[in-house]
Amino acid sequence: MAKKTPYYDKHVALGGHIVNFGGFLMPTQYKSVIEETKRVRATVGVFDVSHMGEIEVTGPDALKFISRITVNDPSKLSLNQVQYSAMCYKDGGIVDDLLVYRLKKRYLLVVNASNTDKDFKWIKYNVKENVTVKNISDDIAQLAIQGPDAEKVMQKLTDIDLSKIKFYWAREGKVANIDSVISRTGYTGEDGFEVYFDKKYANEMWDAVFDAGKEFNIEPIALGARDTLRLEMYYRLYGNDIDGTTTPAEGDLMWITRLNKTDFNGRDVIIKQKLEGLTRKLTPFELVDKGIPRHGYDIKDKDGNVIGKVTSGTLSPMVEKGIGCGYVKPEFSKLDSEFFIDARGRLLKAKVVEAPFYKHGTHK
Repeated sequence: MAKKTPYYDKHVALGGHIVNFGGFLMPTQYKSVIEETKRVRATVGVFDVSHMGEIEVTGPDALKFISRITVNDPSKLSLNQVQYSAMCYKDGGIVDDLLVYRLKKRYLLVVNASNTDKDFKWIKYNVKENVTVKNISDDIAQLAIQGPDAEKVMQKLTDIDLSKIKFYWAREGKVANIDSVISRTGYTGEDGFEVYFDKKYANEMWDAVFDAGKEFNIEPIALGARDTLRLEMYYRLYGNDIDGTTTPAEGDLMWITRLNKTDFNGRDVIIKQKLEGLTRKLTPFELVDKGIPRHGYDIKDKDGNVIGKVTSGTLSPMVEKGIGCGYVKPEFSKLDSEFFIDARGRLLKAKVVEAPFYKHGTHK
C-alpha cells in the first residue's frame, strides 16, 4: 500500500495530480511543469521531499564505516559539511546515490525514497565496525525551498545567518521555532535550502515558509518540474540514469569516486573498468531536430545501428530544446558527437553537449 507524506492533504487541496512515486502518493504537477520550472528559476518554489529516506549512523567507528560503504571520502567532511556520494555493491553496481551529513553527534545519510528499505538492509548487512544505524525516515518531514530568492525567504524564519552557510554545508538550529537541520543543498541548480524536522510540525513549517515567501510569489512545486529542473542540470535520477547494473564510471560519476581510498565496495571493479576501458558511458545530449527524447528510446548511429538507450529526456522550458542523456558506446560520448534518437520511428538528430544544459542557475 502506498504511503503518504505529512503533506498529502495539502497536495490534494492544492489540486495536485497524485501518482504513486517510489511507494508514496505524490503530486506530479499543480499548474504545469513549465510554469513550476520557471517559478523556481525566477524566484522561489517549495518541494515536499518528505518521502526521502534518512538513516542515522552513530558510534566510534561511524566515519570508518561510512568510508567503506560509500565511494566518496567522508574523512574530508568538516563539522556541518555535506557530501554527495553513492553506495556500491561488490560488483560496482550502484545501490543508491545519497547525501552524507557530518553533524555534531551523528552522521545523517539521506537516500532516495524508493530505495530506503533496500538501502537500510544493505547498510546493516555491511556493518562490521562499532556503529549503530537507525532508520528515522518515518519520523522526519523535509521541505526543499529552491530558487534565487530562497535565502530571503528562509532568513525571515531563523536567527542562523544563512549568508554564512556555503553550498553543501548545514546547521542545526531553530527554523520557524522548530528544531531543524537546514542545509544549503538541493537538486535544481538554483540556490536553496533543505530543511529536516520532526513530522509532527509539518503543517507549522509549511505555513511559515509560504507566509514568509508571499512577497516573492512562492509556489508549491511538484515532481514533474523537479525532474525537469534536475535534468537541466544533468543531475542523475536513480532508477533511470543509474542503478544496480551501472557503475560510477559508467554513470559519469567518477568526480565523486575516490579510488585513492584503499577499501570500499566495488573499488576493484571500477579500477578494472578504468584500466581496460568502458563499454558504455552516460552522456548528455541536445536534440538538433525538434522533438522530445523519452526514457527507453533507442539511440542509433547514422547507419541505423543501436548504440544505446535514452535514460532521461524532456523538452527543457529554459533551454527550449529537447535534452536528455543515455548510455552510448564511448566513441559516441565525445563532445559534439552526433547520433539519432529513435522517437517511435522518427529519427531525431542529436549532439553531445557539455553539461549542465542550463548554464544560468544560481548554483551549478
